[in-house]
Amino acid sequence: MRYLTAGETHGPQLTGIIEGFPSNVTIDFEEVNFQLARRQKGYGRGRRMQIEKDTAKFVGGVRHGKTTGAPIALLVENNDWKHWTSVMNIEPIEGNDETKRRVNRPRPGHADLNGGLKYNQKDLRNILERSSARETTMRVATGAVARQLLAAFGIKVAGQVIRIGDVAVQRKEMPMDELIRITEESPLRVTDKDAEARMISAIDAAKEDGDTLGGIVECIIEGVPVGLGSHVQWDRKLDGRIAQAVLSIQAFKGCEIGIGFEAAELRGSKVHDEIMYEEGRGFYRSTNRAGGLEGGMTTGEPIVVRGVMKPISTLYKALQSVDIDSKEAFTAQVERSDTCAVPAAGVILENVVAWEVANAFLEKFGGDSIEEIRRNYESYLEQVKNY
Repeated sequence: MRYLTAGETHGPQLTGIIEGFPSNVTIDFEEVNFQLARRQKGYGRGRRMQIEKDTAKFVGGVRHGKTTGAPIALLVENNDWKHWTSVMNIEPIEGNDETKRRVNRPRPGHADLNGGLKYNQKDLRNILERSSARETTMRVATGAVARQLLAAFGIKVAGQVIRIGDVAVQRKEMPMDELIRITEESPLRVTDKDAEARMISAIDAAKEDGDTLGGIVECIIEGVPVGLGSHVQWDRKLDGRIAQAVLSIQAFKGCEIGIGFEAAELRGSKVHDEIMYEEGRGFYRSTNRAGGLEGGMTTGEPIVVRGVMKPISTLYKALQSVDIDSKEAFTAQVERSDTCAVPAAGVILENVVAWEVANAFLEKFGGDSIEEIRRNYESYLEQVKNY
């Protein structure tokens, strides 16, 4: 499978096309829109989330509620477009002076300057409109479609926030369904109420100072069979593909799988997962420090992925920059922004990781229809059982 997205943050719509998705998969449209709604929630979000009420429209590849095997086309309309129809119009507008909306002061931490230099654009709006995290709306929509393929085989996806700024949650193990329930009820998608209160205070303080906060989010995928991905080539290693997907999310600067960077501090005996065998259960690991991936392949244990989101680059206490016209120092221009988007980033993480796992699942079990995939899947499980 592959997907492409198109569209600008203040354009008329965002568009996505999914190619290679199997036929006869039942699509739950409400579930797709539920994922989009999750992306818009979270304490610390800005006014844009009050303007947009994201819903996905399927305009190709689905008939009578089921996929046909043809490319799936989706769109999400931007409600804010009505305020930007002149600035962002596709057609030339004669006699329209929009120089006051031109962006000539690049914002530190954004793609503005790099993109302007690369694409030779003197109006940096042509860069920031596409590089905006608004693009993740469509990546959540495509991930939500992929999750429905996984769900058809009993694979569950969940996520949680584990740090905002200098406040970290107290971790505790719990069943997946309980984790989903608790985090959905939390404005910060955390399971630790004490940490939640301190995080809210930290966000309020940052907002008062005109500053922003980042954090760490985690995705867990349970029910994945052993053997997705491969060790035979570098670009077939599933952990590598997941890491690339995570770091492609706007504002993400780090990725770890399992215990991740903590492994550097420990001896090997505290890092590697011992292999066990039980009649009826088969092979399994006594622990899951590897995060469900060894040698570029799934182990059958839950996949555990974390991503580090930096503080949002747009500050109301603006940083210094340089005017691309005069080359003089100026205060960076401010676009509408959030104080903290870490809870939303967790939802994005879930969906981009789910896409990579679904893609690897389809590569492993092949088939153009879900019925063919299921036959291959069940045959493989029998092979693993009898190994």
